[in-house]
This record gives sequence, C-alpha cells and structure tokens, in this order.
Amino acid sequence: MNSSVCPEESSSGQIRRLKPQEFEAIRLLAYKEFGLDLRRGKEELVAARLSKLLRQGGFTSFEEYYRHVTSDRSGKALIGLIDALATNHTSFLREMPHFEFLRAQVLPGLRGRTRVDIWSAACSTGEEPYSLAFTLCDAWGAEAFRNVRILATDISTKALAVATNATYPSQRFVNDLPAAWLPQFFLRGEGRWKGWYRVKPGVRGLVEFARLNLVEPFSHGNLFSVIFCRNVMIYFDNPTQELLINRLAECLEPAGYLFIGHSESLTGVRHSLACVRPAIYQKPGAVANRGVKWPT
Repeated sequence: MNSSVCPEESSSGQIRRLKPQEFEAIRLLAYKEFGLDLRRGKEELVAARLSKLLRQGGFTSFEEYYRHVTSDRSGKALIGLIDALATNHTSFLREMPHFEFLRAQVLPGLRGRTRVDIWSAACSTGEEPYSLAFTLCDAWGAEAFRNVRILATDISTKALAVATNATYPSQRFVNDLPAAWLPQFFLRGEGRWKGWYRVKPGVRGLVEFARLNLVEPFSHGNLFSVIFCRNVMIYFDNPTQELLINRLAECLEPAGYLFIGHSESLTGVRHSLACVRPAIYQKPGAVANRGVKWPT
C-alpha cells in the first residue's frame, strides 16, 4: 500500500500505538470483508489510516472503534473502514504496454460488433476506465460511442465519487496523455477551476460506475471481451487470488482477455487462462462471431 504514515496521536500528544490484539481484530475483519491481507509490519499504516475516523467518532481506542464497526447494522461504519484502508493510487494510461496491446492486438478483432463490453474491475478514482474510453474513442471514433460499454467497479465509495465526477488537476496527467487528447476528451476549467480538467460528457457516458466487493459473489449477466483487474491482487493472499481469477475467467467471453498488474503474478494460482504476454491472459475458446450481442 502507498501511504505517508504517521502514528495516531492522543489528545495529550502522546503517540498511541495500535495494540497487537487490536491490530489482529482489524486484520481479520478486513480479510473477511474484502480480502485485504494485512500482514505484520502494517500496524503503523493501519493506525495512521484509521486515526481520523477515531477522532471524528470520538472513540478513545481502536478496540472501541472496532466494536462500533462490527455492531453497526447499517454497514456505513464498515464502508468507512474500507475507504480508509483501500489504496487508490493510479494514473492515466498506467502500464502503457497494456493499452498498446489492447489497441494493436485486441480492438481490431472486436471492431464491427453490435456490442463490446469491457470491465475495469478495480477502477479506483477513474483514470483506468477513462483511459480505456479514450483509447477506444481514438481508435474507433464515433463507432465507440454507439457500441462500447465500459463497466467500472471499485469497493471504495470515496474513490467512486471522484471517478464519477471525472474532474482532475492537470498535474495528475499532463505527462501521461498524448497532447491531442486534452482538447479531444477534456473540458478545461476556468476561474477558480483553472488547472483542472473534466472528462467530456460524451466520454463519461461510455463508463458506468458501480460499487463492487471483489471477494463477494458477483454476476453481471453478460460476458466481457476485456477485463482489467490490475494492482489489486497484490493485497490478497494466494487462496483469495485464485478464487478471484477463476471468477473473472467465468466473466470473460471465449478468447477474451484478462489484464493484471505487471507487479502481480499468477504463479501458484490454478486457472484455465493462457498467458499471451507478461500480465496479459486469454480465455481458451473460439472467437465469438462478429456482431454478437450479449444478454444484459
């Protein structure tokens, strides 16, 4: 996880450490609810990320906060814990070779279909699904707006709020995107929004955002030609990785592609996919007929 960490401070200024039993309780809860594998050595990270919630709620200890989360029947406290612990580091066109492969090797075989479904399964603050939308629009033009749907999901409600708003400071992407894409896909802010850019409405319309916990059962009712699930499995243990990969494979159409993060590996994970490039896998089977429309 990427974070600038500092231990929580009590009202007296003394640093309050996360007790071993408190860390263990929170660790088990995070693993059970969203598959996060918090290993030993993450105590200060957890304390730093949860300290704001303790202060906001007036809790005097991590144990008291834990009891509040587990007894809250509304689920809001658990969502707050998830938002605090989830890592949302991302960028536009992150891991560029994936987008180059998508454009050169995958998209030509999908062009001409009535419907193309793509899933960004851990979309964070939206840079990945919008990068997919930009790539499709740049390659296919108006055809992308007629035939493409991008589903973007994440467990963090905080990240999804940013993604849905689709407004980013220029320093987040000025060096990541082709210069021609800025006027093509963004509205430039003025006045107090100077230095900010918002994805144009038409492009935003290609992406549908939804909250999804990847360790819970899911069924979309349709198959995807492409799934991006990158840089999330590094926080899961091997059994959780294996369960997720096989669920994702079930959501791929025959010959569909799964992209994982370059820092991730499926070594030791049993699955039915074929590795075609580093961090790129393909489901066995014949390519679906052109023009096919999957059920919604």
